[in-house]
Amino acid sequence: MKPLTSALAILCLASAAAASAVPGTPPAIEVQNGWVRWLPGGLPAAGYLTISNHGDKALALVAESSPDYGQVMLHRTVNNGGTEHMEMVERLTIPAHGSVKFSPGNYHLMLMHAVHPVAPGNTIHLKLEFSDGSAVDAELKVRPPTQIN
Repeated sequence: MKPLTSALAILCLASAAAASAVPGTPPAIEVQNGWVRWLPGGLPAAGYLTISNHGDKALALVAESSPDYGQVMLHRTVNNGGTEHMEMVERLTIPAHGSVKFSPGNYHLMLMHAVHPVAPGNTIHLKLEFSDGSAVDAELKVRPPTQIN
């Protein structure tokens, strides 16, 4: 094959590959309705949100971090015979074409060791990492402890 013919063949293959990608396709994971319940006195805060998976495969949330907090942990509130306690969750599966809602008394993100003053009205940033290697950045509005919805 001549060099010009080879270059044209490569260009055609590259164009076909680009055309097969769907421009503007939304990411598989979407974060919505994020908010943080702030507590005074440097107490840990709790983050709530809804994670939706628009993809065809289940994905697991495997890591959480924030530039606004030194430590972020995924927890779940569990009721054991009338006594509630929190347990750490290592991975949380988001089903294909499904969603998981974090809410008081259920799944939540414990936000500990604020790296700067955080108060109601602020916005904090989260990075959520998933089992397929993807990551989503989310913004959560900080609310006072009395505003839970």
